[in-house]
Amino acid sequence: MNLLTPTLLAASVAAAIAAASAAPAAAAADAKEKCYGVALKGQNDCAAGPGTTCAGTSKVDYQQNAWKLVPAGTCETINTPGGHGTLTQGPAPV
Repeated sequence: MNLLTPTLLAASVAAAIAAASAAPAAAAADAKEKCYGVALKGQNDCAAGPGTTCAGTSKVDYQQNAWKLVPAGTCETINTPGGHGTLTQGPAPV
């Protein structure tokens, strides 16, 4: 029967703790949010109400009901000719 040495056991525990703490940090770094009104014509990420059916179908630049995935926490800091990005869907273009 093999017995773990204290050094091997300590290394295993340290590796497990490091792996467990790295996963949430990586997930946070990859966090994205839907940001409405920032996509250029034809560059939205997917369906967003009337006037769009899926990725690349927005009809005008900065369409208020078309979204783009952006890093979490940055949407409302994005400046556009019509103001800032928003986390809530706006009206379809007329």
